Amino acid sequence: MSKTIPVDEAVGMVLPHDVTEIRKGEFKGVAFRKGHIIKAEDVEHLKRLGKEHIYVLELGADDIHENEAAEKLAAALAGKGVKSTGKPTEGKLNLVAARDGLLKIDVEGLYHFNLLGEVMCATLHNNGMVSKGDQVGATRLIPLVSKRPIVQEAVAIAEAQNGLLKVVPIRKAKAGLVITGSEVFHGRIKDAFEPVLRQKLEKIGSEVVAVKFAPDDVGLISAAIKECLAQGADLIVTSGGMSVDPDDVTRLGIAEAGATNRVYGTPVLPGAMFMVASIGEVVVLGLPACGMFHKITIFDLILPRILAGETISREDLAQMGHGGLCQQCKTCVYPHCGFGK
Repeated sequence: MSKTIPVDEAVGMVLPHDVTEIRKGEFKGVAFRKGHIIKAEDVEHLKRLGKEHIYVLELGADDIHENEAAEKLAAALAGKGVKSTGKPTEGKLNLVAARDGLLKIDVEGLYHFNLLGEVMCATLHNNGMVSKGDQVGATRLIPLVSKRPIVQEAVAIAEAQNGLLKVVPIRKAKAGLVITGSEVFHGRIKDAFEPVLRQKLEKIGSEVVAVKFAPDDVGLISAAIKECLAQGADLIVTSGGMSVDPDDVTRLGIAEAGATNRVYGTPVLPGAMFMVASIGEVVVLGLPACGMFHKITIFDLILPRILAGETISREDLAQMGHGGLCQQCKTCVYPHCGFGK
């Protein structure tokens, strides 16, 4: 496959791979690119980079170079909404979002891809929001040269799922907000939910088309939900009344409004008493009081998935327990933290 020769004897030879240079705090990049013809003045520079010997490649029919491998791997890994960037650098190709949306990683497929050992792909976390142009992953062949069957197997794993990385567009919802609680309805306290929910929905590209207030009354909560639907809402968000107190009847109001597929309770904090349900094609999200007090909750994790067209099941919620504990940092850096991942 290859042999090595002392760098002093390599003048006139062609580099078979990029040579990286790292200067602490100053620079990390390519000092000499693949295909560079080594000159006499390059020898000392190469030695400073720790290169006492240089590879001379002799590729067989069954061998594949890192750059060719990277191109094949990236093409197979990139599903809808993801693309590779340019040509390999130092044997690596980046994968970027080709559109705004929700990043979906086939975690099981990625595991089997990386289990092959001589190929790798590193990605961002599943179910994160990304913008067009954001890097979402990177891939490369780990050795300089490998056998083609290994790369072919990796490509087959990715192609079987039409790519292991995808970016799914999210729709712009017309949201109806139902603010529950007798204390708010009767003006005893000022509502704090509407501005929070409106800001979060608008930030993700949706709009609020109706806002209704209802006391802790099953029939009136049901009626408020139906009024939102009549005004064209294609997403319902209720706030408050989701705990176990006798006055907390929002869940019953959601049910009376005709909601089915109701899933109540999550292994996520804040957000344990969250509900997801549906009235026909309209998703109903029941947000507990934590949504008023905490900057980031289960709502922020679930909303993008709903708008990407997912149906959230008990199994989906159960999987969120791992990483479902918010650390309540004094300075919130979400989504650049472990919450929901």
